[in-house]
Amino acid sequence: MAERVLSYEQALEEVLRHARAVALPAAPERMELQAALGRVLAAPVTAPRDHPPFDRSTRDGYAIRADDFDALNTGQTLRLIGSVHAGESWAGAPLASGQTIEIMTGAPLPAGADAVIMLEHVIVESESLRVTQPRKLRLGEHMVARGSEAHSGDIVLPVGRRIGAAEIAVAASCGAAQLAVFEQPRVAIVPTGDELVEPSLTLQVALTDAQIYNSNSHALAALARNEGGLAFRLHIARDNREDLWDRLAQGSIFDLLVLSGGVSMGKHDLVEEMLTQFDAEFFFTGTRIQPGKPIVFGRIPKRGGELQPSERPWHGSWTYFFGLPGNPISTQVCFHLFVAPFLRALTGETEITPRFAEGRLAESVRANADLTRFLPAELTSAYDAATVRLVGWQGSGDLAANARANCYCVLPPRAEDFAAGETVRVLLR
Repeated sequence: MAERVLSYEQALEEVLRHARAVALPAAPERMELQAALGRVLAAPVTAPRDHPPFDRSTRDGYAIRADDFDALNTGQTLRLIGSVHAGESWAGAPLASGQTIEIMTGAPLPAGADAVIMLEHVIVESESLRVTQPRKLRLGEHMVARGSEAHSGDIVLPVGRRIGAAEIAVAASCGAAQLAVFEQPRVAIVPTGDELVEPSLTLQVALTDAQIYNSNSHALAALARNEGGLAFRLHIARDNREDLWDRLAQGSIFDLLVLSGGVSMGKHDLVEEMLTQFDAEFFFTGTRIQPGKPIVFGRIPKRGGELQPSERPWHGSWTYFFGLPGNPISTQVCFHLFVAPFLRALTGETEITPRFAEGRLAESVRANADLTRFLPAELTSAYDAATVRLVGWQGSGDLAANARANCYCVLPPRAEDFAAGETVRVLLR
C-alpha cells in the first residue's frame, strides 16, 4: 500500500469529493413535525398561500393613507372610523382620504390604507387623530405587504436542509404537520487496543496501571448522533489480526465505518494491514495536521448479507471508512475535520463543510510548525468582538482540557508567531 500524506486542504477536498458523490436513500420517511428535529429534509416545503396572506401591520397604531401624512404634519386631523384586531378583517368601506382606523399588530390593513402610524406618535381626542409632532412617514411604513415573504408555491425549505427550530417554525407556518426526511445512515464505531476497558454499571473492573477506560467510542458515538447518524458501538478490537478481522467484517455492512487507534507505525498498529485484506481502496493515509496526522480514509466493498432487508444500508456498494488516531483529542479533531462532513453528506444534508469562525487572540501564541495545528481553545463571544484563548493542555490525550475548550484554534503551517489581538480562525464544534 503506497503512503499518501496530504495537507489539510487536500485531504478535506478528497473527503468532500467522495461525500458529494454518495448515493442518497431512495425512499424518505415521514415524521411528525417535532420528531423531525435534527433530521434532514427529503422533500421541499412550499408555501400553500402568499406569506403574509394580506398586508399586515407590524405595529399597534393607526392605518392611514400615506398621502394624508403631509396634512397631519401641518396640524390637520384624521377622523377615526373604527378598529381592526389580529384575526379579523375590516368589514367596512375602503379607507378614504381624511380617515383612519385603529389597528393592532398582526392585523390586516383595511383596503385603501398603505401605511401605519405608531400609537405613541399620535393623540386621539373625540374620534380625531393628530400627530404629537411633525415627523416623516413613508409609503408602506410599519406594514409588510402581501406575498413579500413568500408567494404561493414558493419553496421555503429546500431538500437537504437540516431541521432546527427555525425550520420547524417555517414548516408549521405553512400548515405542515409532517415532514419527509431522509433515513439516518448507520455508523459502526470500532475502538482498538489491548489497553482498553469498557466502562460498566454491572461489572466493576479494577484497572491495572497499564489500562484505560474506552472513551473514544463513546465520544465518536455522541459526535455521530450529533451529525444525524445512527451510531453502533462495536466491541473493542484487540491488537491482533483475528479480532480486527471480526470487527471489520461486522463494520463492513454499515454505511460508514469509523475506527480509532491502530493506524500509526507501531508494531501492533494493524488496522491498515487488515483493511487491505478487505480489498480496501485508500484515498489518503495521513494528513499534515496536529493533532491527527496518522488518519486514513478509504472504502471497502460492502457486505450486506448479514442484515435483514429492512435494515440494509442504502449508500451504494461501498462502506467508506476512517481510521482515526487513538489519542482522544486527535480522534475528535479528525472527526470534526473529516468524518463530520462525510456523515452530513450521508444524511442528505447539502451544507457539509466544517464550520469555522474568527476571533481575536487573548494572548500571544507560538505558531512555528510545518503542520496545520488545531489546538483546544475557548471562544468567548461579546457584542463587539469574539476572543480566543488557548486552553492549557498536556497533549492529545488530555480529555479534561478538551472538555474545558469549546473550539479549536487553527494555526496555519509555517506561520509566524501570533500576537495578542491578532485575528485567528477557529474550528467550531
